[in-house]
Amino acid sequence: MNPGMDPGADDSGITEALVGTLAADGATHLAPLGFRRQREYVVLAPFHPSRTLDNLRERGVASISHVCDVRVFAGCLTGRRDWPLLPCESVACARLADAVTHQELRVLHIDESDPQRPRFVCRELLLRAHGPWPGYNRAQAAVLEACILVSRLQLLPVDRIRAGMEQLAVAVDKTAGPREREAWQWLLQRVQEFDAARAQVEPAR
Repeated sequence: MNPGMDPGADDSGITEALVGTLAADGATHLAPLGFRRQREYVVLAPFHPSRTLDNLRERGVASISHVCDVRVFAGCLTGRRDWPLLPCESVACARLADAVTHQELRVLHIDESDPQRPRFVCRELLLRAHGPWPGYNRAQAAVLEACILVSRLQLLPVDRIRAGMEQLAVAVDKTAGPREREAWQWLLQRVQEFDAARAQVEPAR
């Protein structure tokens, strides 16, 4: 394929995972990010501004890790980024050590048509399975949805995010184990901290 061409409309939908990108200091920056498969390519579309976007643009490599422990998603959004990593096999960044599956990518083309979310069309260099994939239970799926909401604190009204999390809380209350409850508390705390910080800078009405 000519890297300037669109990868096509053959779209698998968005899959949520942990994307690792190579920072200037050689460290791997880990962030939750959805990706799409389009034919034989993987498409990443991080928001601008973000470290993931900058790293992809400047160094052009990435890993995708699929994990059962949803605390990693919540942790990356709440300042808890110290998760065990292992070096990738074909690109100069790392992937999560407890990934049940991981992919290694190289950027072929950047589609700049959307200034807020440029699309990085990537070649999949490697796909490796490390263990069985049990799928997500209801609580884990709810935590992932809450992570998406929390990642948009700068974009959406806080009341809308709280309302969404209240609906998701039902699944967490009924089906969560200790890991999911811990992740959920991290996310609730992040929303509370964001709301408190916003209240301090907004003028009194």
